[in-house]
Amino acid sequence: MSFTVYFLESRQDTQRHYIGFTENIKKRIIQHNQGLVTSTKKFRPWKIIYLEIYPNKADALGRERFLKSGSGWKFLQKQLFHHFSTQ
Repeated sequence: MSFTVYFLESRQDTQRHYIGFTENIKKRIIQHNQGLVTSTKKFRPWKIIYLEIYPNKADALGRERFLKSGSGWKFLQKQLFHHFSTQ
């Protein structure tokens, strides 16, 4: 089993992003895009911008927490420099 930490961007409003964690990324993206996730349904559809896969749940949850922090956001902006510079 693996655990995925993911970074989504709204196709409707590219300034809207979401960071999450799941055991089943395909199912979770479907849930986001069908409006089944309260915090993301207003800005659907969503597209995956970045993924990290972990074999350990605790490591994945720790990474999700970090990416949701200010330092994590700076990491993503640096990691995805070309993506953000084309917007």
